Formats: sequence, C-alpha cells, structure tokens
Amino acid sequence: MHHATDNRPPLLLAMGPGIADRLLTDAHRARLAALTRADPHLVAHDLAAPTPRVATALAEAEVLFTCWGATPLTAGVLRKAPRLRAIVHAAGSVKHHVTDACWERGLAVTSAAAANALPVAEYTLAVILLAGKRVLRAAQRYAELRNGHDWQRELADSGNYRRTVGIVGASRIGRRVIELLRPFDVQVLLYDPYVAPAEATALGAVPVALDELCARAGVVSVHAPQLPSTHHMIGAAQLALMPDGATLVNTARGSLIDERALLPHLTRGRLNAVLDVTDPEVPPPGSPLYTLPNVLLTPHIAGSLGNELHRMADRALDELERYVKGLPFEEAVRPSELSRSA
Repeated sequence: MHHATDNRPPLLLAMGPGIADRLLTDAHRARLAALTRADPHLVAHDLAAPTPRVATALAEAEVLFTCWGATPLTAGVLRKAPRLRAIVHAAGSVKHHVTDACWERGLAVTSAAAANALPVAEYTLAVILLAGKRVLRAAQRYAELRNGHDWQRELADSGNYRRTVGIVGASRIGRRVIELLRPFDVQVLLYDPYVAPAEATALGAVPVALDELCARAGVVSVHAPQLPSTHHMIGAAQLALMPDGATLVNTARGSLIDERALLPHLTRGRLNAVLDVTDPEVPPPGSPLYTLPNVLLTPHIAGSLGNELHRMADRALDELERYVKGLPFEEAVRPSELSRSA
C-alpha cells in the first residue's frame, strides 16, 4: 500500500506500437511499478495527438521512458508535459525524438546506447572473422562443386593470422570492436579525426589517415556517426584504394558509403561486402545486393534484437533507479556530444 507520502515519480512509457511487449518482461514491468508511479501497461504511441488517458498521464509525468518509435518531443508536445524532468531512452540514439526544445527545457536525458553497442560489436567481430576466413566464398563454391577439391590452393588468400583490420570511427561500437579483436592475431588500424594518436595506441590500434586505412586493410569496418561531414565518407577514391579481395563491413548507416561507387567493385567481384545497413534502408527489389555471391546483406539486425532488447531495458531501469534515488545518470546524453555522435 502506498500512502499519500508516495514520492515515486510519475512515469509514462512512450514508444512505437508493439515495442513495449518485446522490450519489457513481467519482471521489468514489476521493477518499473516499484520505482515509479506508472501504469506499466499504458504505452503512448502518439504524444502529438494523445488519447485522453495518455494526455492525463503526460500532464502528470515527471519521467518519459522511451524506446524506438517515440514521438519527437517538440515544443508543442512538451507544453502538454509541464512536469517533465527526465527522459530515459531504452535504446541507442536519442536524435530521433530528443529535440532542441528538450535541451532548452533543461531535461535530463539518458540512453542505453552503451548496451545497444554490444550486439553491434559482436555481429561485427563475427563477420570480420568470417570474412578473413573467406567463409562465404568457400560455402558457395562447395555448393557449386559438391565434391573433393584443393581448398588450400583455392583459399590461399584466407585466414585471420596477422590480417589487417581497419576500424573507421572510435565510437562506442568502434571501441568495443577493437576490444573484442584483442585476443586475435590481427593488426588493427584506426581512423578517427577526434582521437589523438596516443589514445588510439592505448586502445590497441595504429592511428592512420582514412586513405591509408583503406589501402592497407583486408577488412574495413565502418563505425562513424551519420553526420553531414560523414556522408559518403567511403567514396569512389577510398573504394579504389582497397586491395583486391578486401571486405567492406557496414553496421552503421547506409549513407556513410557511396553505394553507387561501391556496386561496380562488387559486381566485378573485386571487393566483398557485409552490409547490415544500406541507402535506402531497404534496397529496391531489383538491387544486385540481394543476389551478389560476394555480398552478405542483412536487414539491420546487428543492433539489439530479440532477447538483446532486455539488456537495454535492464540498463534503462538501472538509470531510472539512479534518478529515483536522486543520483545523476551514469549514461547521461549531452547536447554538445550529439553533434559528433550517433
């Protein structure tokens, strides 16, 4: 029984349809109900044109608990939430829904970007190692030949011993990939204009310019944020520098790679690609990316998927608990950082 002295903050869940049921287990909802005054089964899909029930909850809410598909928090939406003080985002980037109006209001914002970085880095590690081993090509050739074959000769250019891996962007994910590569006998090159050479070395990477990275690496993996300055950062010049048989991995954003410049290299079989993101996000039905044997195309699954959403929920609830106890967020998002992060 909670009495009139109930000082738990009122909270409202706000995210796209169907997300809350995948994000939150019964245990998560129980923890949410213990920490806050929230109806853990009321989920606001549209804060711009709220239902009466959502409008009431929004007017009282001190905290918004958001995830994918949350309504952009414009000045108009914020006017309906006079008591709002914090946004706890149970996913990665807050750029979609946290607007300048939120910063002007002085709202505290946190995200589960650190938790979402882990599955992306795991996916990246897996495909880097498979690319080095030429697994895709070996599997396809085996299916074609269906008999004994001199694989040592055909795959003489494969293997991960002393392979050079280029990491573009020391983002949370980029750093985690470098960390995960540590146990392997690979050389890691890093391009990131914001990272001092000494810091790159401390991370376990060799700092290089982007062109040098592309020219030297057998696998290039892109982990830069989507910004005007990073649009098509892997363009015709960089692709031309990549050695024959190199693999380009993109788990970041499709716009970082000039896809029109990449396609001829892929159709000729000169380069390989592992693309979890494309530009546009879903390639048109006639795109060769679906059928090229040297391309592994996945539907933006590197980030949290299935049970990995529960990790983001756990982190977000940890942050919510800190807020309730009057502690600062551990993973606070600051407007100054957003100009050069995802």
